[in-house]
Amino acid sequence: MFQKMGKQSFRVVLLVMVLSASLLLAAGCGGSKQEGTNKPVVGLAVSTLNNPFFVDLRDGAKEAAAANGLELVVMDAQNDAAKQMANIENLIQQKVSVIIVNPVDSKAVVPAVEAANKANIPVITVDRSAAGGQVVSSIASDNVAGGKMAGQFIVDKLGGKGKVVELEGIPGASAAVERGTGFNQAAKAAAGITVVAKQPADFDRAKGMKVMENILQANPEINAVFAHNDEMALGALEAIKAANRKDIMVVGFDATADAVKAVNDGTLAATVAQKPKDMGKISLETAKKVIAKESVQATIPVGLELVKK
Repeated sequence: MFQKMGKQSFRVVLLVMVLSASLLLAAGCGGSKQEGTNKPVVGLAVSTLNNPFFVDLRDGAKEAAAANGLELVVMDAQNDAAKQMANIENLIQQKVSVIIVNPVDSKAVVPAVEAANKANIPVITVDRSAAGGQVVSSIASDNVAGGKMAGQFIVDKLGGKGKVVELEGIPGASAAVERGTGFNQAAKAAAGITVVAKQPADFDRAKGMKVMENILQANPEINAVFAHNDEMALGALEAIKAANRKDIMVVGFDATADAVKAVNDGTLAATVAQKPKDMGKISLETAKKVIAKESVQATIPVGLELVKK
């Protein structure tokens, strides 16, 4: 064949053969290297990273992933349930080994959990639960107990008598529902406590400030505020300070760095301490067990404590 070819044609064919062989060799080497460094991939679909609590949770997960030989892919829903659905669909398309989800909305996340179930990808929830679908493990603090702890602190500080405001988290989020349940159990048990206003501020500091401004205008007498998280509590404190309203006690939930500083400074009365880094760490350690086909607990509690000066 080569004898019938011109010099130029022969050179072109030879060059193509050499290049093809080189590409095949490179592909073979690349595949071998990829297999050697391949790690199981875990997806973390978090509600928002615009909140120090969930930044800590993510950081705990990242540290645990590195320590346990796992690769972590983090998806931020920015407190948008529809975006979180798309994030989880993305993780399913990537064929991750396990999906850890911190739901924006416990009901809205159900179709996404069910989609992962159909794809045979195990699902773990962290901090907040899902209202349906198959979840292999739920890792969270007892939010009802935490809400009750905060409520009882307020009742005791007010001597069982006073007017209280409740700033609620994102409607539908299990943490908001459960913290509110616990708080109201404590408040209703004290005959002299009246909840004069109750309004969502979506776990957001700016919204907490704005909602509190409106509540202050409508209520000349307020003795205490319970916020479902520290961001809203700190926002409420700003509104109270701007309105020059004194002697209003504010209690938060999460024990973020800013909140603990505010407690030590004497501006925030108390906060219920969760351990978000531990939650992230435990989530990844649980995912590793699931990947290894080991049994895991259906619910894994993370401890709580009241932080006060």
